[in-house]
Amino acid sequence: MKIIILLLTILTSSLVFSQTDPEKLRDEIKKLDALHDSLMPKYWTVTSLFGLSGSQTAFVNWAAGGRNNVAVLGFVDFSAIYQKRRIKWTNDVKLALGGMYYTDSTGKKQGLQKTDDRIDLATSIGYEFKKHWFLTTIAGFRTQFLDGFSFPNDSMPISRFMAPGYANFSLGIEYAPVDYFNVYLSPVAAKMTFVNDQRLANAGAFGVQAAELDTSGNVLKRGLRFRNEIGAYFRLRFQKELFKNIEMKTRLELFSNYADNPQNIDVNFENIFTFKVNKWFQASLQWNLIYDDDIDIRDSKGKTGPRTQFKSVLGIGISYTLTNTKK
Repeated sequence: MKIIILLLTILTSSLVFSQTDPEKLRDEIKKLDALHDSLMPKYWTVTSLFGLSGSQTAFVNWAAGGRNNVAVLGFVDFSAIYQKRRIKWTNDVKLALGGMYYTDSTGKKQGLQKTDDRIDLATSIGYEFKKHWFLTTIAGFRTQFLDGFSFPNDSMPISRFMAPGYANFSLGIEYAPVDYFNVYLSPVAAKMTFVNDQRLANAGAFGVQAAELDTSGNVLKRGLRFRNEIGAYFRLRFQKELFKNIEMKTRLELFSNYADNPQNIDVNFENIFTFKVNKWFQASLQWNLIYDDDIDIRDSKGKTGPRTQFKSVLGIGISYTLTNTKK
């Protein structure tokens, strides 16, 4: 309930900001900071980062679609950690959406092309059975807001909301010797893939079972929209200010499916550098690498198969951080 009140306050304050002079704006920010800290009980550590920036983006074999461009990006990065005695509960919300209208060499409008699109939710709860060692269960969910396209074909989506959607659950051991670093290993993990679009499901997109066709290409049995995998899961997290106003945030996730080619490891690696200019302005450099043996991608030569996906985002713009510390 307190989180809801805080979010409503932020929204209300943003409307006030647009109608006030700089002096009043600073006063409103101070009030918002004080309210943020007062709403958080002493066992919580909460950080909220809101940003709007311009970005330069480059794609290489990116399954969700996209093309090199300069764009506008808005994002929210929220984390809340509760720690009391032997219990630690961590929650993360990461949202991002960016794009622009493209114009080709003839001046013809090609509509909105997204440059970043992300819904990433995660929660974990652990019990410290030995100093720095936790028995932890993790749940996560990932998908996107908008349709994705592969340039130059902007008429047929290759990804949509919940196509794909990923959910994961696991139980394992976490080692957290310091606040800014932890590793987690689970021998019992479930990875669920949702493809809530029958055309994509019939094509076997994102690893689901494809449709059965007759010799004329007619569908005899529709493709499945869901796939469940059981395997082992590993996660490494690191977040620390390396130098003054320069922060590094890293997350590496590995998954091996016990029943289907366990030697082919799924990889999701994200590395973000944040360069803070002042309270309002920052630059960020983000790299995201994904490899999933179940996702077939068509390359520039027309060949289809698993590919390493890579995304690079360089952004410079306005951001604001709300944070508190445990007392």
